[in-house]
Amino acid sequence: MTIGHIPGGLLIAVEGIDGAGKTTVAHALAERLRVHGATVTVGKEPTAGPWGAQLRATAAQGRLSVEEEMRLLLLDRRQHVDEVIKPALERGEVVMLDRYYPSSAAYQGARGIPVEEILQHNAFAPAPDVTLLLDLAPATGLARIRARGDKPNHFETEDNLALCREVFLTMALPSRVIVDATRGADEVLESAWQAIGNTLSVKLDRAGGTQAQSAETLR
Repeated sequence: MTIGHIPGGLLIAVEGIDGAGKTTVAHALAERLRVHGATVTVGKEPTAGPWGAQLRATAAQGRLSVEEEMRLLLLDRRQHVDEVIKPALERGEVVMLDRYYPSSAAYQGARGIPVEEILQHNAFAPAPDVTLLLDLAPATGLARIRARGDKPNHFETEDNLALCREVFLTMALPSRVIVDATRGADEVLESAWQAIGNTLSVKLDRAGGTQAQSAETLR
């Protein structure tokens, strides 16, 4: 059986500090979902759009003020929501996001902006059906970054990542599932996959129809 069309779509956010494996997990999950017949749109924030490009440049050039970071993040996300996320959900697709507004709450929250204020600014963005929080210690994340041959950037200091991790773990996100990202890649992927299957089954069951049975194949 296949997943096919999902009424209202399914929005998945893969979150966590740098080095947690978000990009790898997001793409692996997207491929699995496609095998099961889902149409999947994969997005990454900041995006490659004009606002996102300015933010990405700061990783090498030095951080902006927290207010300017928030301004650009919100502009970038509004464009992403309007042009990619909402249309895909309306088509009944799965949207897989490598970072979303919980990252804004964690990274800008670590710089002093109240988390609730950040979440309020992002009220225009659809809430994820499931938020996969890949959790690991900052030292482990930094070691992974260096092991792949990259040099940690201005965002990637152990103190900053520790603050971000704390916000991720204490933030009130009803859809959050914490995944132990210190384990092997296969184990991490299976935990994430099970969480998606559970969420999809509930969503399709509420929508009714035979598709609810197909989601059981994910669990």
